[in-house]
Amino acid sequence: MLGSYRTKKTTTVTRTLAATGIAAAAILTPLTAGVATAAPVATVAAATGTDAAPSACRPANYRGTVSPDAASSGHRHYRVTLVAAPGTSACTLAGSPDGAAFWKGQTPIGVNPRTYGDQAVPVAFGPGAPVHFDIQVPNSAGGATAGTVRFSLRAPDGAVIPGEGAAGGYMEVDAGTAIGPVRPGV
Repeated sequence: MLGSYRTKKTTTVTRTLAATGIAAAAILTPLTAGVATAAPVATVAAATGTDAAPSACRPANYRGTVSPDAASSGHRHYRVTLVAAPGTSACTLAGSPDGAAFWKGQTPIGVNPRTYGDQAVPVAFGPGAPVHFDIQVPNSAGGATAGTVRFSLRAPDGAVIPGEGAAGGYMEVDAGTAIGPVRPGV
């Protein structure tokens, strides 16, 4: 379908619509005072309502679990494993999660962990490519029991990915707790 019309300012606007079997793209080209600007061309995904898959790095698109890991000299360890939802798109992470906080039910536990390890190693994360990070806790009497850790993931440039993720499972945390960087695998 082709059409054109004249406005009161004698500016000509031409609208072209081309249709294919599954998508249509509309291009508007207004001409004003001799300067041409083009509107964005609709993509097939937008035209069919099938935008790109959501990022696996967004908290709503992964699940996290906490499980005990092998102890080291003077420390208990817990492994936090993140698994991306099917149908999400892969993304890249790096470094230790930001703002980690521990909770027992609805009650926050006042342990502020530090980070350790190389914070610059990029790690691919997506469906079929889980990642994990370590929670390292000094062996000491009097730690607090937690059931959830909440955190925000980081991109390779150090930027915090928006949103707060969470992982659940039994942990004992205390002063001196540290969070290791994200690594590939479970």
